[in-house]
Amino acid sequence: MKRIAFLLTLSAFVATTQVMAGGGNDPKTELQTKKVGTNVGDLAPELKFKDQNGKEVSLSSLRGKVVLIDFWASWCRPCRMENPNVVQAYNKFKGAKFKSAKGFEIYGVSLDKSQEGWVNAIKQDGLDWINVSDLGGWNSQAAAIYGVNSIPVNFLIDANGVIIAKGLRGANLHAELQNLVAQ
Repeated sequence: MKRIAFLLTLSAFVATTQVMAGGGNDPKTELQTKKVGTNVGDLAPELKFKDQNGKEVSLSSLRGKVVLIDFWASWCRPCRMENPNVVQAYNKFKGAKFKSAKGFEIYGVSLDKSQEGWVNAIKQDGLDWINVSDLGGWNSQAAAIYGVNSIPVNFLIDANGVIIAKGLRGANLHAELQNLVAQ
């Protein structure tokens, strides 16, 4: 019995010492040990590409916000059919207050090869968020980094850059974002 009490006391001491020393459940420590990958729970791989105006925009520049990485193309009919839903979600949640984030942003990644087709689709569909492309089509570096082999596909990341959901379409996108909004 004394041995059990001693072990419990020792465990409590070690746990308290870890917390006081910054170990334990420190979010920064946990984030540093996360694996970079494309599965839910992984730290999203960095992307840094030019937008339609030639300005380079990095995914990491959006840290602190909930971000939807949306892979699409102007020539992709299913993408263009999903775009009104994504626009609706963006307009609904861009000004929302989130539990643990400072806003919502979309980082659209086009698999287009034509600058003209890409820019025209952005205008036609009202994609008023960050849109980037290397105009590599299926040979896009972003598609290779994220293992994208069909579109549309998306990845939802939290304020720390961790993937929290993927493949959200239609009402599922709205529901997942609504779950992140502060009540």
